[in-house]
Amino acid sequence: MIAIVCAMDDEAKMIIKKYNLEKIKETKFTKIYKNEKIVLVVTWIWKIQASIGTMLLLNYGPFEKIINIWIAGNTWKQAAKAGDVFIVNEVFQHDMYLPFEWSHLDYAKKSIKINDLKLNVEGVNIYSGAICASWDQFIDDREKIKKIVEKTWANVVEMEAFAFLSVLREFDLLDKAIVIKSVSDTADENAHTEHEFNLDLAMENGIKVLDNIL
Repeated sequence: MIAIVCAMDDEAKMIIKKYNLEKIKETKFTKIYKNEKIVLVVTWIWKIQASIGTMLLLNYGPFEKIINIWIAGNTWKQAAKAGDVFIVNEVFQHDMYLPFEWSHLDYAKKSIKINDLKLNVEGVNIYSGAICASWDQFIDDREKIKKIVEKTWANVVEMEAFAFLSVLREFDLLDKAIVIKSVSDTADENAHTEHEFNLDLAMENGIKVLDNIL
């Protein structure tokens, strides 16, 4: 079985349609869909919701692969564009602040790394080995982006990947994790408009990459 984790209905609807998934469970905010080979959870946005949804999904395992596919803001404004896809192998929780250097806090303060994955998909620009920064914020401020990049060298920003990987780390499943981030905006003052305008393009290209993995 393959597991897929999405944040929003708008992101998941194309996957649900393409693979003919049927809803099998719904809680307050999460939804789970399934066919004979795939289980998909829609967690809704925010790191806490991503954690809840990923935990619920693991009840349907074991899984060969556990794939996080979401849209994201691009910090490489000069290089990448809407619809480009980043395959992530390192994620930071950028809004975590603890003024202590104690090693027992590394689980929250340090990045989580997963295996790199290199793909070629016709018609899609793919950047492998990418760095992602997770916030509990929608980023639409270039000054914030500048600070994030200075600290983490992140290529993309979003709101859920660190929580997704934290759950998998807890159950020794990071070797099965794949994180696909498809660019919808440039995380500046136009991000809100760009996000809505480019959502379908971003997900279409993300699904092309997903299909190649499956």
